[in-house]
Amino acid sequence: MKFISWNVNGFRSCLTKGFAEFFKETDADFFSIQETKMQPGQAELDAPGYHQYWYSAQKMGYSGTAIFTKQEPLSVTYGIGIPEHDTEGRAITLEYPDFYLLNVYTPNAQRELARLDYRMSWEDALREYILKLDAIKPVIYCGDLNVAHEEIDLKNPKTNHFSAGFSDEERGKFTVLLQSGFTDTFRALYPTTVTYSWWSYMMKAREKNVGWRIDYFVVSNRLFHKVKDSFILTDVMGSDHCPVGIEIDI
Repeated sequence: MKFISWNVNGFRSCLTKGFAEFFKETDADFFSIQETKMQPGQAELDAPGYHQYWYSAQKMGYSGTAIFTKQEPLSVTYGIGIPEHDTEGRAITLEYPDFYLLNVYTPNAQRELARLDYRMSWEDALREYILKLDAIKPVIYCGDLNVAHEEIDLKNPKTNHFSAGFSDEERGKFTVLLQSGFTDTFRALYPTTVTYSWWSYMMKAREKNVGWRIDYFVVSNRLFHKVKDSFILTDVMGSDHCPVGIEIDI
């Protein structure tokens, strides 16, 4: 089965930049998106054969997630069950007989790490939520996780050491999650490959490939042997992020 995840940086905008064509061409079994920046009814995708699940932020034009799936889930959960974390449309969980699919748009720590304390609280709460799911059945966790885990995951690690997405605190939380029984599929399969999934719109960063790898598919360790490939589709335009995905025999 093919899973795709893409931070579209505004679904309405991405629709005008080839989203529907890519969606149809890729023919994924599960297609997760982040940063939809819309409320219900503001845009639609004609996707025959797919069930659609949307979770919007209370704030207009902000955050938001969605999942398109060919297989109807056993259950759907919006948020992680904690009111302070469930106003920004950041997490959708679909339950299937053999796994959970969790699509997440992780909060950005912001310039000068202004929102780092909230980010740390989110990370702890989300990890607890994921571990509760994992105790029941394996988890496939995807999305824009807003962290470059290792120096290989961004072009300029030295100058970004204290930047949002590469702070010691954020990287440390991701390490703790992985040590709790999870695998970063791309890095596990391609330990020395340098490739990115996000580029700033400034300074021709994408043209120069000055980027960050902050979009992931993470799976429970006991699922990793079923992962056939993990990939980053750097040639796909339409957002400041590109799609990422996995092929998994499940």
